[in-house]
Amino acid sequence: MQFFNFFLNCSVLVLVLLMSTKTDGQVRQTIIVDQSGHGSFTTIQNAIDSVPSNNEVWTLIHVKAGIYNEKVTIPRDKPRILLQGESYRSTIVQFGDGGDSIRSSTLSLYADDFVAMDITFKNTYNLEPGKPITWAPAALINADMAAFYRCGFISVQDTLTDSEGRHYFENCYIEGAVDFIWGNGRSIYQGCNLNVTASAQRSGMAAYITAQARDSIVDHSGFVFKEGWIFGTGPAYLGRAYKPYARVLFYRTRMSGIIVPQGWAAWNYVGKENSIVYAEVDCTGAGANKSKRVAWEKKLSSKDLSYLLNINTFINNGSWIQRQPKGGSL
Repeated sequence: MQFFNFFLNCSVLVLVLLMSTKTDGQVRQTIIVDQSGHGSFTTIQNAIDSVPSNNEVWTLIHVKAGIYNEKVTIPRDKPRILLQGESYRSTIVQFGDGGDSIRSSTLSLYADDFVAMDITFKNTYNLEPGKPITWAPAALINADMAAFYRCGFISVQDTLTDSEGRHYFENCYIEGAVDFIWGNGRSIYQGCNLNVTASAQRSGMAAYITAQARDSIVDHSGFVFKEGWIFGTGPAYLGRAYKPYARVLFYRTRMSGIIVPQGWAAWNYVGKENSIVYAEVDCTGAGANKSKRVAWEKKLSSKDLSYLLNINTFINNGSWIQRQPKGGSL
């Protein structure tokens, strides 16, 4: 009996230790990507492929400065990856593929529990002279519990496919012209800079920052932009409804004069605007003048506003953000 109890206690201890490696936010393994050959790998995809299937520990993939011309896919069975560059200006992952809003993505993320820091994802397809403006995502985020810190996302159309799951973006740079943040993610954008490049299109064409895809009243998705900055070339709409219950909030956002007076577009839901939740609260700048906004822009109740603005109630149930690593060291 004593042996059995000892065995049982040891088994419980091992289980606790294994569980703690998933939740303590500590990096347990480091992989270095360096184009010069001084790291573990010279490509990011090879580094990701080396992570064991159903990874149990947080793995840092540190990407040295450089321009990496490759598509990167993180499959569902590669959770707990921290992808960290040296600066979003100096570590750039880019590829030129267009024509498909999903498969053309430079980064395709399908694994839950992911963090990216100090790195830029860029799709060069629409940026090349003579190429037609078409779907060319820099990143597809189709996973739960994904966080991005000081990252860049650059393209023209569908730059950031914020598709499925709970996501957190902090101090990121996002550039584009056509629906350049779109999807039905459940996301907070804290302190992010949005660079509108309407001038990348034919002269006079308007840009659309968001195309949110909430499709029912019980769908929890929505985009919340807090304390960021909108600038660039216009004219630009804050968003157009990709699905009938689209939900977007801009809070304490500085808006340049590129925003059109009406602010929002119903797109294919003209006459059905009652279900669309578009709102602005305490925004500033020339583009924040709401005197000519569409009549159907929503005035949120204090309860709804509090729910959307509170990171813990809107996206952080389970405290997954606190459990993730906030950076790795070499």
